[in-house]
Amino acid sequence: MKLVIAAIKPFKLEEVREALTRAGVRGMMVTEIKGFGAQSGHTEIYRGAEYAVNFVPKVKLEMVVNSDISDQVVEIIQNTARTDKIGDGKIFVLDVEQAVRVRTGEIGNDAL
Repeated sequence: MKLVIAAIKPFKLEEVREALTRAGVRGMMVTEIKGFGAQSGHTEIYRGAEYAVNFVPKVKLEMVVNSDISDQVVEIIQNTARTDKIGDGKIFVLDVEQAVRVRTGEIGNDAL
């Protein structure tokens, strides 16, 4: 099993979710986050005053998937979330040692 973590632009969330659902991903966790990377924030003007926005709003997706579809999941996220502009996000893939469904006690891929 693999844990796929993706930080993407918020307006791409629904499009990515739909594409992943079509590919068979049955669940994910979504968190609103703020961060910065290569773009290092930006400046905005509010009521005539300029101020720095050091953290950019993003959405973090987390999903545990069967190892044999993890590459496909990464490709779907990458292709769907891409805008070809700086700040499109990052994807991380980690190994998952164990998963347990609380309600039934199912373990491993059965718990997904």
